[in-house]
Amino acid sequence: MSNTMKTLAIAGAMATALAAHTTPAHAQAKEKCFGVSLAGQNDCAAGPGTTCAGTSKVDYQGNAWTLVDAGTCMQIELPAMADGTARKGSLEELSRDLPA
Repeated sequence: MSNTMKTLAIAGAMATALAAHTTPAHAQAKEKCFGVSLAGQNDCAAGPGTTCAGTSKVDYQGNAWTLVDAGTCMQIELPAMADGTARKGSLEELSRDLPA
């Protein structure tokens, strides 16, 4: 086999390997989930009290979102609020757990 053929074979194998890792079938869809991140660990903001990544002030801040696997936001287990009310993630901004 000539050097040109070897080079083409290697390039083809590399292209195939790269394509296999970037196909949509391997990509997990993500969605914004509000009120599930710990203080300073949000991906971005939704309102007053945050500006973007890492700026949430309190745990589970309702107006700060984090990217999660699509379809999992509402199932994320979170600790109850101080009054015992259940705390859940949301696909929309929440008015709970906002900084004072």
